[in-house]
Amino acid sequence: MKEKKKLSLPAWIFIGMFAGILVGLCFLKNPSFTATWIKPIGTIYINLLKCLVVPVVIFSIADGVINLKDLRRVGSVGVKTFVYYMLTTAIAIVIGLLVVNIFKGFFPALDNASLESLEYAAKESPSVMDVIVNIFPSNFLQPMVSTDMLPVIVIALLIGAGVLAAGAEGSMVGRAIKSVNAVVLKIMMMVIKITPIGVFCLMTDVVAANGPKIVGKLFLIIAVAYISYIIHLVVVYGLSVRCLSGMSPIKFFKGMAPAMITAFTTTSSNATLPLTNECVTKLGAKPEISSFVLPLGATINMDGSAIYQAVTSVFIACCYGIDLSIGDMAMIVLTATLASIGTAGVSGAGMIMLAMVLTSIGIPVEGIAIVAGVDKIFDMGRTALNITGDATAALWMSRIEEKKAAKKAAAEANA
Repeated sequence: MKEKKKLSLPAWIFIGMFAGILVGLCFLKNPSFTATWIKPIGTIYINLLKCLVVPVVIFSIADGVINLKDLRRVGSVGVKTFVYYMLTTAIAIVIGLLVVNIFKGFFPALDNASLESLEYAAKESPSVMDVIVNIFPSNFLQPMVSTDMLPVIVIALLIGAGVLAAGAEGSMVGRAIKSVNAVVLKIMMMVIKITPIGVFCLMTDVVAANGPKIVGKLFLIIAVAYISYIIHLVVVYGLSVRCLSGMSPIKFFKGMAPAMITAFTTTSSNATLPLTNECVTKLGAKPEISSFVLPLGATINMDGSAIYQAVTSVFIACCYGIDLSIGDMAMIVLTATLASIGTAGVSGAGMIMLAMVLTSIGIPVEGIAIVAGVDKIFDMGRTALNITGDATAALWMSRIEEKKAAKKAAAEANA
């Protein structure tokens, strides 16, 4: 007898997601039950992922830098990756603005009484210089404790660069980093195996807590955001993997499905990082490249968040009866691109940066309260988009490095 083929992890994640939707619908009238008994299990899953974020980033980036073996190569990969991320983010904002302007005639202008009742206490958005200064920590351990990812990435880069600069004397530290990274990855795989359970619990609570009622009230703006997400996903990322990485978009999206579903339910780029890394490695990305590019992307590459900021800015402006000019649109592109660098890869961070974008174009920050009730719905889609963009960069940079290696080998053979 032939042994029955076991379901793959992506299949189980799909089952967990749809089972969560069905169970959540059953508890629409009693969301407190899911919040009390089901959501905590999902929270445990999230906590396990979050506790791995810092060690994964520290040791994977340091090991990736060490494996690149040349500081000039590290700089080359870093610059190309940063430019790619900023370019796709700017394109994402333009797509969001184009789509939302098609539908803005259908957005209702709220009456003064409704607007006066809005309250939203916005956290202060950091200035550009504050973001730059905070990248460089004054304490080695504090960024790790607070999971402040930009300084953590800097620390990891410095460790890797230090090992390379030390040469033979640093080789022992390099081997230790590689060994610890291997252990961390094994722990990561243990946690990934329970992803279907975590996805089920989180999706159950999201559906039970939000239900169709609150989503229906803002259905149009949610639909506009998701149309923009899908256009960016299919057109920009599809063309990227086809033209830059030489891969079939269908193969790419199929391979990234587990990470995309996990990002959709966890709403955290950082928490999804281990699974994203596994998916792109299976798709052919070089481990030393993905371990460097993906953590960087989880922190500064926020295409989904950028689309969200563009779409909701226009929507909130319409609610206030404000007609945005071309100059305002250009300011949204600039501010949202810069804001994406400072948007942490954690759930809900996009709303903090939305306050920065609204302020830049003179829209009352209190307008965020209009969309705050369904932010979770926006967040699910934008996080899935964010991590997919990170994966396209890892594949492209891997292909560039493979071509360089092939040219170098050919030159040495002909020498």
